[in-house]
Amino acid sequence: MAEIRIENVKKEFGTTRALADIELTIADREFVALLGPSGCGKTTLLRIIAGLEARSAGRVVIGGRDVSDLPPRARGLAMVFQNYAVFPHLTVFENVAFGLRMAKADDARVKRQVERTAALMHIEGLLQRYPAQLSGGQRQRVAVARALAVEPAVLLMDEPLSNLDALLRMEMRAELKGVLQAAGTTTIYVTHDQTEAMGLADRIAVMHGGVIEQCAPPMEIYRRPATTFVGGFVGNPPMNFIKRSATGRSVRLGALALPAPRDGALLMGIRPEDVAVSDAAHGFPFDVTVVEPLGAQTLLTGRVDGDTIRVAAPPEVEARAGTRLHLRPLDGRVRWMDPESGKALPHAA
Repeated sequence: MAEIRIENVKKEFGTTRALADIELTIADREFVALLGPSGCGKTTLLRIIAGLEARSAGRVVIGGRDVSDLPPRARGLAMVFQNYAVFPHLTVFENVAFGLRMAKADDARVKRQVERTAALMHIEGLLQRYPAQLSGGQRQRVAVARALAVEPAVLLMDEPLSNLDALLRMEMRAELKGVLQAAGTTTIYVTHDQTEAMGLADRIAVMHGGVIEQCAPPMEIYRRPATTFVGGFVGNPPMNFIKRSATGRSVRLGALALPAPRDGALLMGIRPEDVAVSDAAHGFPFDVTVVEPLGAQTLLTGRVDGDTIRVAAPPEVEARAGTRLHLRPLDGRVRWMDPESGKALPHAA
């Protein structure tokens, strides 16, 4: 069992709060992504789990064992870094074998584990090469293979694909998901790339300002963001927010009367693809300012009263700057938010 419990973990650098009361449980064999912008605390949290950074308060429990004060080598985990960190003077075989050599594994186990993980990462034909003879993607595969070779209870990954180009990142993402599912290793993956988090993780913990704003499966994060930050950070383009005021628990938007969870000021959250082109009698006006043909869809930017929103329209929709369209939200796709706290409100009755 390699369940991880992070209990009330805090981290302060002098008067600066990096992490505030982080509570997170990661199940055995689960893949959890820590997603957020630079400076949100995700790498600091990962380093505390690894034992590379001292916490200010709280504790880290791995497999039922409190490892908060143990050195990294005693925590039963492996880590893959952003910059590969492969040894240039060692062959690929010896790079992958490094952790096993440090653990005093016998030669038969070293050979068996290196060959097994090399096959998983599709680098079995590269074992006698040196890192200088490899591409960036191949070096990243070596780094992952080295971590998996020691059969860690927990694998920590700190933005391991960020140095690769877009196409190679996509290929590595697909390979990595299959490899980690086969290995059955509990994984924590730090990234600022929402596509990586959505595609790889069983659950995503979205971090902002040293706190976890929401932790849930990818499609729940996407469809039901807990805060305006989550809705605005996850999604490309991000969720639109339209300022409205409700009376009699109803919001007027053009010809529409939408049920609201309460009276007063509200933010109406709607994804760009969750609106359909309608007619004036069944929609709200949308004045197009920018048209971006993207092949599979056309991205329209425009105004709804005083708010700028983006709409992902089918490519056959004809529009240009200055066109007025009418839109209607798809059933069940509106997310109501409190404009002061930024938190999601219960669904309207």
